[in-house]
Amino acid sequence: MAFLPSVLRFRQRNASEKRSSSLRGTQSPTLRSEPSTSDTATPPSNSGIIKTGIKRATRLRRIFTYSASFSYLCSFVFLILVLIGNTRDKPVLNDIYFYKLVLTDIIPMSIPNASLINSIAQSIGLHDFYQVGLWNFCEGYQNVGITSCSTPQTLYWFNPVEVLMSELLAGATIALPTQVILILNVLRITSQIMFGFFLTATILNFVLIFVSLMATRSRWWSLFLSLTALTSSILVTSASIVGSVISFVFKYASEAQSDLNIHAYVGTKMFVFMWLASGFSLCSFIVHSGMGCCCVSERDIKTGRREVRNGVVQDN
Repeated sequence: MAFLPSVLRFRQRNASEKRSSSLRGTQSPTLRSEPSTSDTATPPSNSGIIKTGIKRATRLRRIFTYSASFSYLCSFVFLILVLIGNTRDKPVLNDIYFYKLVLTDIIPMSIPNASLINSIAQSIGLHDFYQVGLWNFCEGYQNVGITSCSTPQTLYWFNPVEVLMSELLAGATIALPTQVILILNVLRITSQIMFGFFLTATILNFVLIFVSLMATRSRWWSLFLSLTALTSSILVTSASIVGSVISFVFKYASEAQSDLNIHAYVGTKMFVFMWLASGFSLCSFIVHSGMGCCCVSERDIKTGRREVRNGVVQDN
């Protein structure tokens, strides 16, 4: 009977080992399924990654959009200077004109008593010079400056015959070059066209300063804005060409008659301002045209043409 205690101990040890083995089998999956501290960390937001990717992908397009808007702003500022030039006798405005007609010595000094005749011409109402802007003209004397400016008018055009005759005494006349008279009708039509083009382009460029920011949305916006920018560029450039032609033709026609000592000068500041406005409008058109086929837009990503993966935009 001495072997019974040993047998009982052996069975008790086997039962104890089975229970511990069973306990380990039931607890091990639970231990493996417990997440670690690092696994419980909140993953980054998918929408945040997409927004970052969109912002990064459209960065170049935004830069071009802002540059186009800045070009419109510059063009608008120069067009404003063109519009308000020569409207008043102010330090800056009185130097902005298309052309200046100088009649200081309309009678050549080779003529006997030329100084006396020129003085008489001034006494009966003839001024030393007349300078023409977009809305009106100003007149004055060389040793005094501008004495008065006419009332601004829409679709204004400068008629030298009418202006000079209205300022002379009744019955007094003055001979003007034949070339000036022949181009009066052309001068009237082209001046009114130029006026309308400059005014329309100024309003259009002001609106495009803000609307051009929509180019970041899609290529369709870029297409629309490129067509609008083309219209603005054509208007400004055409008006600048017309203004240049009128000024140089008027200068040539005024000085063509050597019998009359008339001089004409083209306004440098006016030319610089209107051609700078044309250049900036053209730059805006080029930028919008380029964005129509280049640079990723927000719509490209939202429609699936471009996909954001790990913050990087990729083609599908």
